[in-house]
Amino acid sequence: IKQKIGVALQTTDLMPMLTCYELLELFGTFYEVRQSPESLLEKLGLGEKRNARSKTLSGGQKQRLSVALALVNNPELVFLDEPTTGLDPQARRSLWEVVQTMKNDGKTVFLTTHYMDEAEQLCDRVAIMDHGKIMAIDSPQALIANQFSERAITVQKSAAYSAEQFENLPNVARVVSEEND
Repeated sequence: IKQKIGVALQTTDLMPMLTCYELLELFGTFYEVRQSPESLLEKLGLGEKRNARSKTLSGGQKQRLSVALALVNNPELVFLDEPTTGLDPQARRSLWEVVQTMKNDGKTVFLTTHYMDEAEQLCDRVAIMDHGKIMAIDSPQALIANQFSERAITVQKSAAYSAEQFENLPNVARVVSEEND
């Protein structure tokens, strides 16, 4: 089974003196099937860090390298624990594309996240857990519809629009006006 799964933990201690390329090359030797380090570095936006020692990487770069290490064996089943924690918005979107590509390729991805927008974008089914107990499980859209009957939209007040005009819009339950000093 180890040949068919990949795991990226939320935090990973990497061998500090090895380069990104060397780590991918080393981890690749553990598997019968492996992807090339070059393709993984490019896929995860680490091409320019090919020869950088892992101890010199930023937190987000270490996180992306951890995901690359989880994918080195081209796994059928991938566990990603908070993979976008610490990533800047561009790197986060890039990792979303990697996850989407895995899904499109028929791979199963178990993703833990605290970000509902991420779950909504990437997941077919979502389980909401509290203290290790599943509280709800469904599609992201169904969970949102069932769990959150109201949504708030914040707008800056404009002299051109009155509160009454917003109240008359379809599906508006209430309008609250707050003064900001």
